[in-house]
Amino acid sequence: MFSLGETMEFFLGNPFSTPVGQRIEKATSGSLQSEDWGLNMEICDIINETDEGPRDAIKAIKKRIVGNKNFREIMLALTVLETCVKNCGHRFHVLVASQEFVEGVLVRSILPKYNPPTVLHDRVLSLIQSWADAFRSSPSLVGVVYVYDDLKRRGLEFPMTDLDALSPIHTPNRSIPENETPQVTSVAAPISLSQEQVPAPAPSQNTSSPVQVSNGPVPLTPEQEQKLRSELALVKGNLSVMSQMLNELIPGQSTADDAELLQQLFSVCKKMQSRVVELIPHLVDEGFMEELLVVNDDLNNAFIRYERFERLNKAQSTNTQQISARSPELIDVSPEPSTNKQPAMITATRQPAVSTQANHQPSANHKEEEEFDMFAQTRGSSLAEQRK
Repeated sequence: MFSLGETMEFFLGNPFSTPVGQRIEKATSGSLQSEDWGLNMEICDIINETDEGPRDAIKAIKKRIVGNKNFREIMLALTVLETCVKNCGHRFHVLVASQEFVEGVLVRSILPKYNPPTVLHDRVLSLIQSWADAFRSSPSLVGVVYVYDDLKRRGLEFPMTDLDALSPIHTPNRSIPENETPQVTSVAAPISLSQEQVPAPAPSQNTSSPVQVSNGPVPLTPEQEQKLRSELALVKGNLSVMSQMLNELIPGQSTADDAELLQQLFSVCKKMQSRVVELIPHLVDEGFMEELLVVNDDLNNAFIRYERFERLNKAQSTNTQQISARSPELIDVSPEPSTNKQPAMITATRQPAVSTQANHQPSANHKEEEEFDMFAQTRGSSLAEQRK
């Protein structure tokens, strides 16, 4: 007799039999000592470059997670999934952010009946939380937002998130055709707050051998590696200046010159990052590849800090303008407005976070909802104890 899974594979095919599925199976094998980042980036390339890549990858990741009792394999699958979300495009995001995938694969994997470890709980919830925040403004990607809001409404406490350490969703655009040189752009860095110039190599007059794009990893000559390392130092210099400014500037109190300088740094680093991402899959030296991956993560961290700074800066400017416009009226105002505001704030915080649309998309399995409600209460109390 065939099991249900074997019967489904007979009719639908084995998800691990496709080109991307084979690589996902290897990248999530429990026998791996650590993540295979080269293989993970190869998976991203297949997803981006083939028509069936996104759907085949989702099927393979789902097979690795659902019903798997090997939690190490699930953690590796989540790493592959997170890497693909950060480096792949909208076609893949639509599948990952769907309510069906988030509820049927991610949430299901941490139900109490599977007795998953705490580290797996936190990893899954952190992914759902970060994607809900990143995709909230995209109408075609709000499935994960519905699930996140619904879990919050049920009382589930999500792990504390360090926004400065969180890598955002980043989908790099191909900035260079396949037949051109993927060099890191040598852009002169703006001056930092301390008026120190970040050194930049001389523009364009470069006689060193370019690194050619190939279908697979290629070794670098010593000359090419030296050139790339000098340009990588330039990337780090720009990143350092940008991070320094973000540390020193206060939203709503920055000058126009500082804001313009920070915006220039953001644009320069964005262009540099696209070249860094382009290079990663074509390197043989694992140490150099790992260094580029770290730089890419640092750039992502700086970008999310910049976007948050811009958001707060605009909000502070708007508030300042409103206060200035109303200042003549506020001179003789009684304490009543301040007392009236407090109940309004309390009312707002008591409203459910889930949208009306989310209420029209209930979970298919009522029993699993009850189990997750119990889990939410248990997790809420355990997190509270940890914080004491």
